[in-house]
Amino acid sequence: MTNTESTSAVPATALSEAPLLVAARGGTPSRTPVWFMRQAGRSLPEYRKLREGTAMLDACTDPEMVCEITMQPVRRHDVDGAILFSDIVVPLKAAGIDLDIVPGTGPVVANPVRSAADVAALPELEPEQVRPVLDAIGLLLAELGGTPLIGFAGAPFTLASYLVEGGPSRNHERTKALMHSDPDTWHALLDKLAGITSTFLRLQVEAGVSAVQLFDSWAGALSERDYRRFVLPHSRRVLGGLADAGVPRIHFGVGTGELLPAMREAGADVVGVDWRTPLDTAVRRLQEAAPDLPKPVVQGNLDPALLFAGRPALEAEIRRIHAEGRAAAGHVFNLGHGVLPDTDPEVITWAVELVHGLR
Repeated sequence: MTNTESTSAVPATALSEAPLLVAARGGTPSRTPVWFMRQAGRSLPEYRKLREGTAMLDACTDPEMVCEITMQPVRRHDVDGAILFSDIVVPLKAAGIDLDIVPGTGPVVANPVRSAADVAALPELEPEQVRPVLDAIGLLLAELGGTPLIGFAGAPFTLASYLVEGGPSRNHERTKALMHSDPDTWHALLDKLAGITSTFLRLQVEAGVSAVQLFDSWAGALSERDYRRFVLPHSRRVLGGLADAGVPRIHFGVGTGELLPAMREAGADVVGVDWRTPLDTAVRRLQEAAPDLPKPVVQGNLDPALLFAGRPALEAEIRRIHAEGRAAAGHVFNLGHGVLPDTDPEVITWAVELVHGLR
């Protein structure tokens, strides 16, 4: 079955009326849509059982496993969107960059990128190199019915941080040093990564995803001035390149409360907000920065730690966030970052039911 054939099993009107996509367009959905970043993963016992003995990057390139892991939270929690099971470094690995995801550490790069020669040696991404991901999307379209599938990729800055630092970093010192001491090399690096990211997202859209999210996980480490100078042009290239794709573009970063207007300028249809900034405050900042633009659509922003707080405290927070979300043109309920590994899945299911019942 081709991707086109699998998509045709679900009428376009069924997906267009999916709450997630209606909210992302600034419309009034039948219920407040909710999905959780990292909903597919370590919090689910069925995930841990399936992944046992399989390395992360191997799991991300096994179409049947990707399909099953992506489906698990949809079946269990009744979320309004399925997020493709993958990792932001998958296209880098697929393109031929020597890296691995080390348990307990994260992505580790064998040969960090520190010079113009290192940047010049970086490969391009060819479509066939991510064929397993595209095949997984085809499998998912046949399974999901009217539930939208969200594709994603890492933003150029966050990918660059991993490549320059050689792995996760608390202070991003080598990254910041490179961008300020050698801006030409820095922009060449981000230009190369914007190309890889753009290719990866465009291929996911062509394979049939209904929305995409660009993760700039570490952008909050930057000042607004540095973000605008060193990052915004490249994120704008990625998101702007999908302006004609016909799918909502979500842009998310951690600790980016002061960067939200700039991140929207990159071309996002939906601005993800972490838990540090109330949604109504985020909406006000976005409107004040761009009064000529339509009222923004936001996504977020429950603190993942509050899934451990007990149901009375959790309910109060969910109700507060839901109420604050009314300030936006549309609100996609989510966490302010990803599901933590030890989260009780039953609490997640209960939280989804609560959000769906709010009016």
